[in-house]
Amino acid sequence: MSLSEPRAGHVVVVGDVMTDIIVRPEGPIVHGSDRRAAIAMLPGGSGANQAAWLARFGLPVMLAARVGREDAEAHAAALRRHGVTPALAVDERLGSGRLVALLAPDGERSFLTDRGANEALCRADLPDALLDGAALLHVSAYSLVSPGPRAAVLDFLGAARRRGVPVTIDPASAGFLRDLGPANVLAWIRGAAMLFPNVDEAEALTGLADEEGQLRHLAALFDLVVLKRGGRGAAAARGTARWSVAGPAVAAVDTTGAGDAFLAAFLAAHLAGAQIEACLARGVAAGAQAVSVPGGQPR
Repeated sequence: MSLSEPRAGHVVVVGDVMTDIIVRPEGPIVHGSDRRAAIAMLPGGSGANQAAWLARFGLPVMLAARVGREDAEAHAAALRRHGVTPALAVDERLGSGRLVALLAPDGERSFLTDRGANEALCRADLPDALLDGAALLHVSAYSLVSPGPRAAVLDFLGAARRRGVPVTIDPASAGFLRDLGPANVLAWIRGAAMLFPNVDEAEALTGLADEEGQLRHLAALFDLVVLKRGGRGAAAARGTARWSVAGPAVAAVDTTGAGDAFLAAFLAAHLAGAQIEACLARGVAAGAQAVSVPGGQPR
């Protein structure tokens, strides 16, 4: 279903909840020895980040995810502080997901991921009642990485489509897309109203290095494709129509969550009826705001 008109209602987000362990070394890693570093533990996960930013931009948001028993209430409380309604299933066996983000001097990051309870997300964790009155369903494709959660999420997507609830997708990780097979991923998510890849994810999905080729390929499969171009801004395609907005010069502290902030600002503007170029501009401004502080959620 298209998202071409403004829509009222809450946003349902399905995605990961993680604890981010952010490591900023004082210099290059010394193999087999020590390096001083600043280390912080912050709430994270693509789904939680996106939900928090959506709430920051004024949307009523529910997050459906799975966490471990030990810190379930801490995760729920962190979401509530951002204005997100948590719909968290509790796993009695697996702990909550954890992610180590190694930050380079330019703010770019590399991840080491233990998905934990996210791997056990099941259909019972996604009751159809979440969709009652929903304006849209947004899914982080991290939820499609493993067979069990994937089956649950794809069935839930079917329920959304039957109710006429538009679906938007964040492809999440170029590495995982290549592991899963781009043709498989595109088959699973085809029919979504919007796709929000970054340039690496778009290349993984299309096999094309040039951005116009990526947009042309993906615009044939989705009503609207929004390409996140990092510090260079963003572009969008609907059929043969194109829009683009340049990025501002920003000193990046931590790029974690920049794409999540961009996506949230874009969707908030779009649901309010803004034109595509204005949505891109708001997204780019939000991404620039996000890279100026550590962590993936609003501060």
